[in-house]
Amino acid sequence: MTKLMEWLFGFSILSAIWLTLVTKKIENDFTRNNPELILISPIILIGLFGIYAVTVVLYRVFTFNNCEKAAEELQKQIAEARKDLLSKGIALTQ
Repeated sequence: MTKLMEWLFGFSILSAIWLTLVTKKIENDFTRNNPELILISPIILIGLFGIYAVTVVLYRVFTFNNCEKAAEELQKQIAEARKDLLSKGIALTQ
């Protein structure tokens, strides 16, 4: 199952539950006492998903690892490439 199919499946399940509550196919005290909350619940869920997404992005940015070894190796490769190009007579500008 692809990620798109997983998201569509979850969306369809939540939509079915929401439509069931909005059309009052299920009657209980909560649905009778809080019809406004049921109507705005998709907006609340979108807001909560946005907060979750921002939190995940910020967490991954703050815990991003620096690769010191890779940076040193890359600097060495750049220096070698410069020397190779200079030996072949290609002028480099910075």
